[in-house]
Amino acid sequence: MKRFRNILFLADREDGLTAGLERAVNLAGTNEARLTVMGVVPEVPLSGYIKRTYDIDLDEQMKDQRLRSLESLTRQYTDQGVPVYTTVARGKPFLEVIRAVQRNAYDLVIKVAEQNTGEEGTMLGSTDMHLLRKCHCPVWIDRPGERTAYRKILAAVDPFDDESGNLQRLILDLATSLAEREHATVEVIHAWELAGESLLSHGRGRVSSLELDLLLKATEARHRESLDALLQPYGLNTQDDSVNLIKGQASEIITQHAQQEGTDLIVMGTLGRAGIAGLFIGNTAENVLRNTHTAVLTAKPDGFVSPVQ
Repeated sequence: MKRFRNILFLADREDGLTAGLERAVNLAGTNEARLTVMGVVPEVPLSGYIKRTYDIDLDEQMKDQRLRSLESLTRQYTDQGVPVYTTVARGKPFLEVIRAVQRNAYDLVIKVAEQNTGEEGTMLGSTDMHLLRKCHCPVWIDRPGERTAYRKILAAVDPFDDESGNLQRLILDLATSLAEREHATVEVIHAWELAGESLLSHGRGRVSSLELDLLLKATEARHRESLDALLQPYGLNTQDDSVNLIKGQASEIITQHAQQEGTDLIVMGTLGRAGIAGLFIGNTAENVLRNTHTAVLTAKPDGFVSPVQ
């Protein structure tokens, strides 16, 4: 069972944080984890000049003001004896969060999605995407105003994208552990395609419909076999109603299924390449993240190296 031990909640806005913070507090409680609430204030370009000229330390005043705001935000929990720590950094939020993860070994980052700041059609803003791409620990992006209890969790897996299987097992561990603690149901989804199907059916090297059908069945059988092997330790297989093996483009299938089924949380991998700074996220994950309005919990493969130092 996957347990979190050290959770960081990024409070990067002044409102709409209540449900997200409550989720973080609940997760910390059920996991017996340490919870830190972090704020980030921008750097003041003329702070040095102002301090020298007027003896006013704007940087420290802004940090103190934000710290008092965080203490007010968390007071309802600390007054009840819930240990919630607060900290404030100065700089760009995603950079300071990733650096804090590296310094303090946080194993989960939670934040509320930015509203109306991302690209059209997505709930995610620039800080969200930077964290999803570059933070090496799991990142949970909660929907603004989302209810605290999730009932339907969707684990999106692809055993063919991870030779070692470590990332796929982590996705399933996260999804099943959260479901147990949230008293939620888990669905598994895997989308498959026959590479070059359009060329085989309509291109210059096309094959007969019978041959194409045989190739499709063989491809589906191969994916079914691999998915069954991945799910076997979890007591699941592709015959279960909760397991979805669907033909189609992965990002479209995942997004559509989550919307149709009223999924509360998608757990999926962002496929960074170990040791290669700059290649942080696979096309499937990028497209899902840009087109879903469902909360997402993402994980990186073993050996992922963040470009942020």
